[in-house]
Amino acid sequence: MPQVRPAAADGVRAPSADRTAPGGPRAFPALRVVAPEIEGPEDVVADADGVLFAGAADGTVWRLRLSATGAVDRAAAVAHTGGRPLGLHLLPGGELLVCDAPRGLLRIDPRQGTVRVLADEVAGAPLRFCSNVTAAADGTVYFTVSSRRYGLDTWLGDFLEHTGTGQLLRLRPGGRPEVLLEGLQFANGVALAPDESFLAVAETGARRLLRYRLTGPGAGTAGTLARELPGYPDNISLAPDGDFWVALARPPAAGVTLLHGMPRTVRRTAWEVAKRLRLSLPPHPTVRVLAVGPDGRTARDLRAVRSPYRMVTSVCRTGSLLAMGSVAERGIAVCALPGADSDTDGPAPAR
Repeated sequence: MPQVRPAAADGVRAPSADRTAPGGPRAFPALRVVAPEIEGPEDVVADADGVLFAGAADGTVWRLRLSATGAVDRAAAVAHTGGRPLGLHLLPGGELLVCDAPRGLLRIDPRQGTVRVLADEVAGAPLRFCSNVTAAADGTVYFTVSSRRYGLDTWLGDFLEHTGTGQLLRLRPGGRPEVLLEGLQFANGVALAPDESFLAVAETGARRLLRYRLTGPGAGTAGTLARELPGYPDNISLAPDGDFWVALARPPAAGVTLLHGMPRTVRRTAWEVAKRLRLSLPPHPTVRVLAVGPDGRTARDLRAVRSPYRMVTSVCRTGSLLAMGSVAERGIAVCALPGADSDTDGPAPAR
């Protein structure tokens, strides 16, 4: 089974996001929180008409339409997964792929409200923590499992213990899930390159983006797309201009970084102590999102240091707006995208 390697597959050292962002982080424009009835929208995606979809903590999948200024014209519940929806992906026909943390990979028809399970196990093992998903033009689905040891309710255990049990999976039409990569440190967001030549995969625990090559001489190999990210990467979306928008759930925690370098027994003990004392890693008031090019270099870097809307876990571009979700907050945060080209003022698809 392929194991992930930290070096770039072509032997070139991957860019460090902190060192390649032009001019460093730029201040976020004012954030506007809309649709507060949606609790914990971990992922937010947009269709070609600027309609947003998000999954809530209670299992509800929501659809809402934004005006050109970012106000909500209307919001409606379209389905209920029966679990906890995380990553979403819109299919060309209007259906949604949903990674439901405890239930697995689902397919939803928002028009009918129907929910169908596509996969809930791989090689006989249940999908304990299904995380994020994307799909190719030929119908092949790629999705991540954050941990094979811990579920969503105990995600901090995997984060502290640094288990390296995350996976990248593939589901071909009519087939069964197969493992493409294992040994990932909290596998999270996943998105296809514009030409579908590779997948960008977020390794939250390693603070990096991986490139998993799908075509060419290096097909089936993994390398680092961007390293030393200035935070823990969560969900990824592909913008119309070909950049990957990456949500950083929080800045690096010095104590966690130190713990990750310690022996496994120490890391496991740290989790046991945290669990016994009911300690947590609270949402951080710093919000940061990056636009990363296919070459791994940071094209945009937006940051708000003291934001009331915390722990942004997803970001997508829709026209001249950015829409962001948070697993820890109510509602969706919307802002104008600084420097958005005038020819993309209308809604545009985000994958």
